[in-house]
Amino acid sequence: MAIKSNRNIGLFGHAGSGKTTIADGLLFLAGANTRFGKVSDKTSVFDTEPEEQDKLCSLSLGLASFKYRDVTINLVDTPGYADFIGEATSGIQAIDCAVIVVDAFGGIEVGTERLLEEITKRNIPVAFFVNKLNKENTDFQKTLSAIAEVYKRNVVPVTAPIGETGKLKGMADVLSGKAYDAKGNAMKASEETAEPVQKYREKLIEAAAEIEEALMNKYIEGEKVELSECIEPIKRGIAECRVALCFGGDALELIGIKNLLETAVDLLPAPEIMGEIELAGKKIKRSDDPPFLGYVFKTVVEPHLGEVCYARVFSGSAQGGDVVTNTTGSAEEKINQIFLIKGKEKTEVEQMSSGMIVGLVKLKNTNTGDTLAKGIDAALPPIEFPLPSISMAIVPKEKGDEEKISSGLARLRDEDPTFSFAFDPEIKQLIISGIGELHLDIILSRLKRKYGVSVDLVKPRIKYRETFTKKASAQGKYKKQTGGHGQYGDCWLRVEPRERGAGVEFVDDVVGGAIPSRYIPSVEKGVKEALEHGVLAGFPLTDITVSVYDGSYHPVDSSDIAFKIAASMAIKSNAAKGGVVLLEPIQDVEVYIPEAFMGDVIGDLNSRRGKIMGMEGAGKIQKIKAIVPEAEMYKYSTSLRSMTQGRGYFRMKLSHYEEVPREITQKIVDEAQKAKKE
Repeated sequence: MAIKSNRNIGLFGHAGSGKTTIADGLLFLAGANTRFGKVSDKTSVFDTEPEEQDKLCSLSLGLASFKYRDVTINLVDTPGYADFIGEATSGIQAIDCAVIVVDAFGGIEVGTERLLEEITKRNIPVAFFVNKLNKENTDFQKTLSAIAEVYKRNVVPVTAPIGETGKLKGMADVLSGKAYDAKGNAMKASEETAEPVQKYREKLIEAAAEIEEALMNKYIEGEKVELSECIEPIKRGIAECRVALCFGGDALELIGIKNLLETAVDLLPAPEIMGEIELAGKKIKRSDDPPFLGYVFKTVVEPHLGEVCYARVFSGSAQGGDVVTNTTGSAEEKINQIFLIKGKEKTEVEQMSSGMIVGLVKLKNTNTGDTLAKGIDAALPPIEFPLPSISMAIVPKEKGDEEKISSGLARLRDEDPTFSFAFDPEIKQLIISGIGELHLDIILSRLKRKYGVSVDLVKPRIKYRETFTKKASAQGKYKKQTGGHGQYGDCWLRVEPRERGAGVEFVDDVVGGAIPSRYIPSVEKGVKEALEHGVLAGFPLTDITVSVYDGSYHPVDSSDIAFKIAASMAIKSNAAKGGVVLLEPIQDVEVYIPEAFMGDVIGDLNSRRGKIMGMEGAGKIQKIKAIVPEAEMYKYSTSLRSMTQGRGYFRMKLSHYEEVPREITQKIVDEAQKAKKE
């Protein structure tokens, strides 16, 4: 398959904007599906997982390869929910053009802006599709202006609506002058579209003239510029991210889908006109010629096939049976079966070549983000997935399921790198982490469905710390006499506070041999064990210097165990004098919301004992920076979603520890003692 015969297109946008409906419409009008699959009818080619059909929305990346006019279109459909942004992040790696779907009624929403920012950062060509124009009170021109304001580049409309708002009949094609109705059939353009079509043609000619100097000279001198002269400059402008085409329609009515399909073949970039790939100081041309270079952007686990790696081929070719190198992990991999994918359908092919998106099975040492190559030693950068922002503890419903749970979670993590899990020995809980509560709910639903184990979610314990606020000195003396040799250890310890985050320091200040040097390690060991178990509520002590400066020993009865116990006793004695307090973890929080919700969100953060550290604006989206105690951030994603009508999201990472307010300390101490008894 020649590289120029491929189009790799991704659909991105806010949840509910209609991406999957557009994808299903493209398949149907291209003749790749005998019926128009619909999310609401649970017949979509893309939303096939039970969880997706239950919630009537995309929760994972979908892929479909199909032919139209001798061109293979590789379509990547991505979820719009913020909880599943990792799926969209994967999809960005595979495409040559992103179609940003905008709800004409809702306008540019926070999820759309977030994805557009990431796509723009990677210099990926963009097109826009203004959807749901059949709704009352929608305005294509108004939405077009909003898009241009956010994207800040030349946005050129290539379709014009036919019919009144709420009674959309079809879309007129600016380039061909043709018009298509809801079934994709040619129709006669009405008189009211003549003016916008002409206006949009002028805009397209202006955009081409800005790219092509010869056209600019012709345009300035007043000579007529034909549309046919603009095609190649516009193609180049799209590939160079200087121009973004804008389509319109109503996907549920199949209006505007045929226009998008035709233009995808005619104008959206083929892989060969995209820039060369820089790798380890070398530039690799996107062509059918060697070397072979592929990239695994997504991994899925299927019941009968095991792991299926979705790979984008950037240059060269490879066949089934070939041995390639995983240059990320420095391991050889044999290419077994190669599949073209259309939802759940798989068609085996003999070869994968530049520009293709394929599924590879039975790779032994390859994961998401790995580079596969022949004749190349370097690897492409790993995918930068968003970090988890919520953690929960899980408890098996049935005893003995621990191993099955770990195995299932490991396979789910392979499919979704934004999800992680680990047993935390300090709090003695198995912690799972993800982007949001819905994300974790779906993970556990899949764990039950695929691996047959059920768990309960519980609130994770907070990793509190204890510390001294005053300098203190105390003796620890352990003396025990038995029938034979006794036990004797005696040490004086001085405890001093350190700055926050400095950790624990142990100092040997013994002079004159008051304690023989051979017993100092035992004193240190006793100190460390005592610090691990705390003195106030059982949390580890930190940010202190512990110095052993005096003591005594018995030539016969002294031993390592005696000095270890003595040191532990000295720590406890010091605690009574040292003003021990609790410390709590404080999180750095960044909240991204539309401006309209600023007051509610700031008020909520203040109620959580948060401190607002600053605010920044970018377009319609505001970023609030705050520091908030971790204990107050439990289930924050749900609260934020409720406050912002699902349009806000946040990021969170550990910042530092601070002293717990006195009125809260006793409650934490009581809970810790209760848990210890249980």
